[in-house]
Amino acid sequence: MKLILFDIDGTIMDSGGAGSRSLDLAFKELFSIPKAFSGITMAGKTDLQIMQEALRKHNLPSENGAIPAVMEVYLRNLKREIGNDEKHLKPGIREALEAIRKEGDRYIMGLLTGNIEEGARIKLDTFDLNPYFPSGAFGNDHEDRNMLLPIAVKRFEALTGRAIEHRNCIIIGDTPRDVHCAKPYGAACIGVATGPYPKQDLVEAGADAVMDDLSRTAHLLEAIGDL
Repeated sequence: MKLILFDIDGTIMDSGGAGSRSLDLAFKELFSIPKAFSGITMAGKTDLQIMQEALRKHNLPSENGAIPAVMEVYLRNLKREIGNDEKHLKPGIREALEAIRKEGDRYIMGLLTGNIEEGARIKLDTFDLNPYFPSGAFGNDHEDRNMLLPIAVKRFEALTGRAIEHRNCIIIGDTPRDVHCAKPYGAACIGVATGPYPKQDLVEAGADAVMDDLSRTAHLLEAIGDL
């Protein structure tokens, strides 16, 4: 059995800027700082890391409940902002997920995402995709994305009652950070150039396979089978 772990933003979907707007609104509401995340790169980072960087940038303490407060207001805003008309699925996603699910016991799908779990579920719910992903590892589990794979593996071992070796895990994502969080554990990574990074960046990061997008379902299944 292979565990296939999907990133969300830039890989499964584009939220139409809902996430970044919701973070900005949270800092404006809590700290009276407009556009607080301007200049902070977000692609591939965990939400926890992004929030910590913003707090440091504006000389705000991260203790005394600041992070939970930001998360609470962020999620409240995200529930509203995700309703925008610009959000969309990346090419081939729904077909790819359905094809992988039809493989039955050979593969199980989950999430490895920088989104905090409730934020991830809010985003995926807009396209009714949550049923494909019974568990995973999230941006509230650890600030460092490179620590997330073992967390996802433990959760799926508990869920399935089966041992899962890291070398039987495949991460699918759109940034070099998705590649980097796989490699320390001997896991594989399929890079998709549907986010801010071109194919060459994903190749240079060490992705085991790189695709323009996931619209060629048979090609994706072949790559998964070969890894």
